[in-house]
Amino acid sequence: MKKHIITILCVYMVLQGLYSCKKTFLDEKLYSNYAPETLTDSLGFEAAAIGLYYQMGLFLTKSDAQGWPSVWQAGTDIAFVPPTQKQGIEVPYYDYSQLISTDAAASFTWSWAYQMINNANNIIANAENPAITSLSDAARNTVNGEARFFRAYAYNTLATLFGRVPIITEPLSRPKTDFVRASLDSVNALIIEDLSFAATWLPTIDNVKSNSKGRLYGRANKAMAQQLLAEAYLRMGKNDLAEVQCKAVINSNKFSLTKSRYGIRTSQPGDPFSDMFVYGNQRYGQGNKEAIWVLELENTSTVVGGYSGAPQQRRNWGAAYYQITDMTICDSLGGRGIARLRLTDWVVYGLYEPGDMRNSENNIRHRFYYNTAGKPNYGQPVPYVGADTVFKIAPHTTKWYQFDPNDVFGFAMVKDFILMRLGETYLLLAEAQFKQGKLAEAAASLNEIRTRANATPVTAAQVNMDLILDERVRELLAEENRRMTLMRTGTLVDRTKKYNTQNINPVLGLNSKHLLLPIPQAERDLNKDAVLEQNQGY
Repeated sequence: MKKHIITILCVYMVLQGLYSCKKTFLDEKLYSNYAPETLTDSLGFEAAAIGLYYQMGLFLTKSDAQGWPSVWQAGTDIAFVPPTQKQGIEVPYYDYSQLISTDAAASFTWSWAYQMINNANNIIANAENPAITSLSDAARNTVNGEARFFRAYAYNTLATLFGRVPIITEPLSRPKTDFVRASLDSVNALIIEDLSFAATWLPTIDNVKSNSKGRLYGRANKAMAQQLLAEAYLRMGKNDLAEVQCKAVINSNKFSLTKSRYGIRTSQPGDPFSDMFVYGNQRYGQGNKEAIWVLELENTSTVVGGYSGAPQQRRNWGAAYYQITDMTICDSLGGRGIARLRLTDWVVYGLYEPGDMRNSENNIRHRFYYNTAGKPNYGQPVPYVGADTVFKIAPHTTKWYQFDPNDVFGFAMVKDFILMRLGETYLLLAEAQFKQGKLAEAAASLNEIRTRANATPVTAAQVNMDLILDERVRELLAEENRRMTLMRTGTLVDRTKKYNTQNINPVLGLNSKHLLLPIPQAERDLNKDAVLEQNQGY
C-alpha cells in the first residue's frame, strides 16, 4: 500500500510540474486595475478624485509623527516647544542648526507633493484624452478642474517651501532619474494656468456634487481656486491680480462673515467666532457660511472626500492639564492634550486688545479650574505656580477642542479642518491692497474682520505688513500654516527673532537660508542622470 501511495504522489508531482511549465500557467488574471488607463467612466474618475482628498489629508494628519503640526508652527513668531516635549520631527524647526538636507519633514513634504501631482496628472491626462467619450464636456471639465486645483495646490506648496522645483505634467509610469529644477517663473505659470482653469470650470459651493445625504460641500469649488490663486499671486508679486481674485470670492455672495451665534451650542457659553470651530458647526452645510473649504475628517465610506487618520492638532495645541492633581479629562477642556506647542508670550500678552472676541475665554483658554467632583478644591482656580505650568495649564487655543467619551486617552481626533474661510479672504485682500499703496482700502478690508471681533478699527496710516501679519495671527491662529505664511512673505527670520523670545527654549541658528527648505538629499542621490541643485546654504 505504501508503494502505491508513493507512486501516486510521484505521478502527481510530475503532472503538476508539466502543467506549471505551460506558459498559460504564468499568465496573470487581472481582477482590478487602478492604472490611468482605467479612468474611462464617471465611476473611475470619481474614485481617482477621492484619492486626491485622501492625499490632502495625509499632509495635514501625518499620523506617524506626533509633532507634525509643530513643524509648521513652532520656531515661528507664534509658538515654541516646552522643554518636556523637545523631541521628534519638529526639532529642526526651532533648533534651526539641525535643519539639514536629510530632514524628515522636508523629505515627506516633497514626496507628498509629487505624489499628489502624479495622481492629479493621471486624472488630467485621462480627462483630456479625446478617446474617452463616456463623459460629457461639462463633466470632463469639472473633473479636469478638480485635479488641476490639487496639482496647483501641490506646486504652490513646493514653490513656497523650496523655490524652483522640477515640473511634471504627465503621469510617470516608470522611474525617472534625470529631474532638473525649472525656473520659478515656469512653476508659477503652471500654477496660474491650472487655477485659472479650475476657477472657470469648478461649480460654486452651492452647486457642488450631491448624494443621497445632501450636498458634498467638502469637494472643490470655484472659490477655493480663486482664493488659492490670490495667495499664489501675492507670492509672485502680482498684487493687482490677487485683489481681483479676492473680490471675486467676496462679491460672489456665496459667503458671509459669522457675526451671530449659530449651530448646535447656542444654548451654551460661546460667541460667533467660537461657534465656527465647534464640531458639527464647521461645514458650509452645517451653517458656517464663512467656510470656503473644509476637509471633512470622517470615514471615506460616509463622506466623499473625507479622510480617516490620526491627526494630532488637538493634542499638540491642548494643555496637559490632566497631569495636575484633581484635574479630570473633559469635553469643556477639549479632551486630553500633550502640549507639544505653546503660544509665545507675544501672542498671550501682547497681541490682543481688551475686548477682542478672538481672545475671549471661548477662543483662547487662559484660566483653569479644578474639575474633579467631590474634591475639596472643586471649582477653585488652578494656580499658575512652578515651571511645570508652562505646559500643563498654559494658555492655548480652543479651535481644536474635541472630546470623544469613548476615547478618553484621545490619541487622534475626527474634527474637520477649515482650510479656507472668508476671514482670510479679507486678509489676503488687505495685503494685496497694501502692496499697491491702497492704504485706505486695505484698512477697510481689515476692519471687516476687526469689527466682527469687536476690535478697534484701524486707520490707513496704521496699515503696514506687520499689522497685516499680526491680524492674521489674531484671526487665523492655529488654522493657517504659519511657517508657510512667513516664508511666503519673507518675514520668517525677522518676526521670529522679534517675538519668539522665551528663555525656556530660545530659537537657535535661524538665518536667511531658512526662507527655503533644503531639497531632500535622498531625492538628489536617486537623481543619478542629472543634477538636482541644492538650495543655498544647505
